Amino acid sequence: MEIFSSRRITRIGITAAVYVVVTLMCSSFAYQSIQFRVSEALMLLCFYNKDYIISVSIGCLISNVFSTIGVADTFVGTAATVIAGALIYFFRKEDSTSRLVLCSFIPVVINALFVGAEIILLSHEPLSFLSVALSVALGEFVCVTVLGTLMIKAFEKSPAIMKCVKEKH
Repeated sequence: MEIFSSRRITRIGITAAVYVVVTLMCSSFAYQSIQFRVSEALMLLCFYNKDYIISVSIGCLISNVFSTIGVADTFVGTAATVIAGALIYFFRKEDSTSRLVLCSFIPVVINALFVGAEIILLSHEPLSFLSVALSVALGEFVCVTVLGTLMIKAFEKSPAIMKCVKEKH
């Protein structure tokens, strides 16, 4: 079995492309302090397969090139995505809805801390870290915990989709 099969690379590329397209389609509310980045729902795919850590990280990196925050967001936001994706995969343990919902809070916290700090450091206005972090967390909660969990529940209704999501290499 090839480590980098064409099927695996294609799945990673398509997922990254979906992340970028959805982010850019929703760009008017994807790059603000309350970031409703709908594409972040894809973070929960990391629960099933570590390849999605690569996918969403590449998608985030490309999307952050267009960020209104600046080039720092390309690095800070992408680092937050890599860390959150890896932690979701690490803490998944058993394939259960309660564990999925629990893991959905990981990107909420990581992005609140990383992106919240980034906005504070790059802002020319006096802002409260707590208020900025909470606003980032709110957007992430809606997109990952609410939309992401609903997306996974919809995927679970199709054994074919879940087979593809869970497929290793």
